[in-house]
Amino acid sequence: MTNASETNYEDLTDCGLSPELEEQLVHSQRNCVFMWVNSKGEPFGVVMSYLPKDGKLWLTAAERRKRIPALRRNPRASICVWGAGTPIGGHRTMTYKGNCVIHEDRETKDWFYPEFASYLRPDPAQAELFAKFLDSPERVIIEFTPDYKLGFDGELMWARTPGVTS
Repeated sequence: MTNASETNYEDLTDCGLSPELEEQLVHSQRNCVFMWVNSKGEPFGVVMSYLPKDGKLWLTAAERRKRIPALRRNPRASICVWGAGTPIGGHRTMTYKGNCVIHEDRETKDWFYPEFASYLRPDPAQAELFAKFLDSPERVIIEFTPDYKLGFDGELMWARTPGVTS
């Protein structure tokens, strides 16, 4: 009897992203899709830049953005990082679910803005200018701690497909 995973794509559990590729993906990409539940209980998402640090993803937004009061009501969120535009390639993704903590304190802003700016803008002069613009009175920092992850490696899916090359 033929295994279904050898004849179709119904079961992709063997196509997960390895820990090494996850690390490479998260540290080579700069943008993610950040998703939360709005005040009507509906899912919503936007593209945001992030900083990976100590197993967490750190983001920032102005307090007036709808996601901030939504996260204060319900701190659960999801983040999807896609490999498109990176050396790892567009066939790989990592999705996380987790909790968010909103930071407004000066101590967090003082380390976050320079690190975030340098991560996004490697040129020191551009990073310094970017960090200054970020440091506005109504901006907050989002600390996202994942507690569930689901990776997908499309290269593994293609590898098990006879006659198809990635």
